[in-house]
Amino acid sequence: MYQRWISCLLFLALGACNSTPTPQAQVLPTIQNKSVTSPQTSVKKVVALSTIAADIIYQLDQTKLVGMTGSSLFQKDSRFKDIPRVSENQTPPNLEKIIALKPDLAIIPEGFFTQETQRLKELGITVYTYKLDSWQALEKLTQDLAQYINADPQPLINRYQSFISNIPQQNVSTLALVSSQPILSPNKNSWAGDLLTQFKVQNVTADLQGKSQFRGYITLSPEKVLEVNPEVVLVVNPPQQQSTSVLDDWKKQSFWQKLAATQNNRVYVLDYYGFINAGSIDAIEKSCKKLQQALSGG
Repeated sequence: MYQRWISCLLFLALGACNSTPTPQAQVLPTIQNKSVTSPQTSVKKVVALSTIAADIIYQLDQTKLVGMTGSSLFQKDSRFKDIPRVSENQTPPNLEKIIALKPDLAIIPEGFFTQETQRLKELGITVYTYKLDSWQALEKLTQDLAQYINADPQPLINRYQSFISNIPQQNVSTLALVSSQPILSPNKNSWAGDLLTQFKVQNVTADLQGKSQFRGYITLSPEKVLEVNPEVVLVVNPPQQQSTSVLDDWKKQSFWQKLAATQNNRVYVLDYYGFINAGSIDAIEKSCKKLQQALSGG
């Protein structure tokens, strides 16, 4: 069960769940990681096909968000209860619903919904695609979206910085484990890996390269895990799963009890949202607090 969860969730986080490819010819230009809309022509209606984009738009100017993707992350969030859902997790967005909302801008994670993206451009809707694999990319996304809707990004940028301010150099070797079959760990080219970099962590897989199908993640053998023998281990808890059951899965691994982190009781569970998939600003903040606690030995 855990492996099915994590494989699907990694696809969601990394943009690997592409819909059927469409011809490369473009009727209208795609604006990718660029802001060209001036304040005089700022957009009025935005549809966000990721939770983090919806959250950023809402916090920049809640009046501009007219449609968003559905997710368990926001099911109980009263801020979004009246915002129409135009897609749900991996399902393609409903074009009829989007068109009915008459958006000026659609925000789509890179690699998702290629057919729908093409159709939106043909209909004259500006499409902004982005890849969120680093802290810098989060700040860039926020600045770009703020320029589109003529809002001030600085309060959010300041809030982000507060999550990682006054972080001391960490002198403990750390291994983040995302999946046990296969054993996956983030290198520095992923959101999780870059987050560890922001925390000045000695991520033992930061500079490793592999052939994992998930960009920014490498596959480890049990022997390699024992070789690096980290002082701290971070494991990922998928949404709607108890952290105790995640740890039970790892305890079945032959190497688990031999690790220094296990023997010294320095194994910590981090949530999927915030650590693997940025998810929302609150989720990022929560993950940063947990990382601080873990790395300080709390």
